[in-house]
Amino acid sequence: MTSKSKTLPLELPAARRAPLALSNAWRLRLKGLALPVLILLLLEFVVRIGWLPSYQMPAPSDIALTLGDLAEGPLWKHISASLLRVLLGFAIGASLALIFAAWVGLSREAEAWLEPTFAGLRSIPSLAWVPLLLLWLGIDETSKIVLIAIGAFFPVYLNGVAAIRNIDRKLVEVGQMYGFSHLRLVRRVLLPAALPGLFTGLRSGMSLAWMFLVAAELIAATKGLGYLLSDGRETSRPDIVLAAIIVLALLGKFSDGVLAALEKRWLTWRDTFNGQRAED
Repeated sequence: MTSKSKTLPLELPAARRAPLALSNAWRLRLKGLALPVLILLLLEFVVRIGWLPSYQMPAPSDIALTLGDLAEGPLWKHISASLLRVLLGFAIGASLALIFAAWVGLSREAEAWLEPTFAGLRSIPSLAWVPLLLLWLGIDETSKIVLIAIGAFFPVYLNGVAAIRNIDRKLVEVGQMYGFSHLRLVRRVLLPAALPGLFTGLRSGMSLAWMFLVAAELIAATKGLGYLLSDGRETSRPDIVLAAIIVLALLGKFSDGVLAALEKRWLTWRDTFNGQRAED
């Protein structure tokens, strides 16, 4: 009796793996675009046949024309103003959150002093801060940036504390067995182990920063995407309102993509489960 030997699949060379990975990445992007394109085509059809009144829900083609008109005029002024506010507010809020998260995560004494206060503050709705910030800081840029910083602070803080507290105790004990100093223990053990949770907090904080932007730009703003939303509502222009919402969504997706790319670059050492492929 003869037995047939099974041939093992050979690993593809790097020169062939790169185009294959690029092809898979583009295939995933096209799959992600399928649902938005389907929704746009459905809305276009529903509005054009009269099932939805155009004064309430403009057709996507009309919104595209409005975006084109705005792009030739004031749109870039509004985008630059909103982007600057979000970046400043996020940078301030996330930086403070990381400092307090490290303090509370590493010290039970700090948790006893700070956590009850932070737990109460994070339950305050965003719009509740608006009149207080108006009284304290006036209607200038400072009040808007502070409100965005408040929105970014708590997701980064909560995820940062959780990331530090969820570090495997055995990793810390191994570092101590090797005689790591406190600084080296933080740099070589604690920080790498906490990075996944920290990036989750940063991405959540960035999303909330864009959400708080709209509330911030209701504070007597004369430019910005939140102001554009308000202007479209006051002039009964739903196409302007929806155009501003689309731009906000695109900017939010872009900023989240930047953080996701940084996360992928800095956490390449992880061997994690990425889900089953669609063809499996």
